[in-house]
Order: sequence, then structure tokens, then C-alpha cells
Amino acid sequence: MKRRTLPVAAAFAAAATLMLTACGGGDNQSGDSDKIAGADQKTEKPTKSAAPLRAPAEDKPDGVDVSLPKDMNLVFDWEEPKDKNEAAAMEDAANYVRAIYHGVDKRTSKVAAVTAYSTGGGLSYAQTQIGDRVDGGWTATGTRRHYQATTRSATNGTSVEVAFCVDSSKFYGKEIKTGKVLKTEPSIEDYDHFRIIMLKVPTGEDLWQASKVYVEMKATKCR
Repeated sequence: MKRRTLPVAAAFAAAATLMLTACGGGDNQSGDSDKIAGADQKTEKPTKSAAPLRAPAEDKPDGVDVSLPKDMNLVFDWEEPKDKNEAAAMEDAANYVRAIYHGVDKRTSKVAAVTAYSTGGGLSYAQTQIGDRVDGGWTATGTRRHYQATTRSATNGTSVEVAFCVDSSKFYGKEIKTGKVLKTEPSIEDYDHFRIIMLKVPTGEDLWQASKVYVEMKATKCR
């Protein structure tokens, strides 16, 4: 899906706007409600996407750098929804994941990509994920696969839940100082299920930000 270029300054301004209005979430949150947090109560059933969607070839999909090193491969093996808003929200959910690992690679959460694609609880989650890796003195290497994606819209048209599975069985930690790859034996711990609440930025055309992140660890349904 073709997206317009969003200047970095606009991304920061949009982020600041939502930081004042959106309610936040936290790291590894969980919830039992089928309702989309922070949205109108009426929601549609999750829909699977219809046309193949792959990671965009460009490193700056919205004028924001989400580039990754060659040994850090994030694969989005999912399909683009027919609904325009859901497709844009799904694309920026992928950019949010890229932004986190872009920050890991740059060794700081203070990168434009994190600010552009997250707010509230989504921003806190990104900062925690990046900070833990920086403090631990390690980065990541290998292939992280994202698949079985579904989307669900709120009736107000400004909130979309993007849910997907993650397979990290070939994605490892790597020590910065030594370059040692910290490989582990494949197990159920390699599989997680994510639900990300994406909010549309009022001042940014087709830009969506992760506002809440819910993670089900050791997700047997993803194995």
C-alpha cells in the first residue's frame, strides 16, 4: 500500500498531540475484554486480511528511518486487509515493531521512529524493550516472523486492534562487546501473541500509533 511521506517534524508533533489525549498501557499487559480499549464500545469481529502484505522495501515509509542491520530480519508474513484504515493501521503496527528494533540497533529509545509510531502505553512498552537490551549490553540477530494477523475496528474509525503471532525461534540475543550469539533450544517460549491498539493521528494523514500493547507469552495457538 502506497503511503505519503511524513516529515519527521510532523511525526513528532503528532506524537505530542496524542501523548496529551491517549490513555496508556504497560509492558506485557493482558486483558479479558473483547472491546477495544480507548474506543467506542461497539466493535467488529476480527477479520483476516485478503491480499499479500510484505514489509516495504524502503527504509523510510513515512519519512521516518526504521532501517535495520542486515543480520536483523523482521518478516511480516501476513496479508493486507481490504479496509483502508485497517490496512494503514496494520502497516504502522509493523513499523512500530521495526521502530523498536531500530532503537535496539541504535542503542537508544530516543529515535524518531519510536516517537512517530507509538504513544502512551505503546511508547512505554517500546522504551522498556529497548532499555532492557541496552542495559543488558546486547542486541538481536536472526529472523523474527510475524504471522496470522487479524484486525478489528472501532466504530469511531480512529482505533484498530492489530493482533498477530510471533515466532522468535530463529531470533537471538547477541552480546555487543563480544559479538557472541546467545542461541537457545526451540521451545514454546519462542511463541507470543500480540494485540496492539493502533490510534489514528489526527494531524497526520494515514499515520497510526501503537497506544497499548498486550502480550500473551508462550502462546500455544501460535505454535
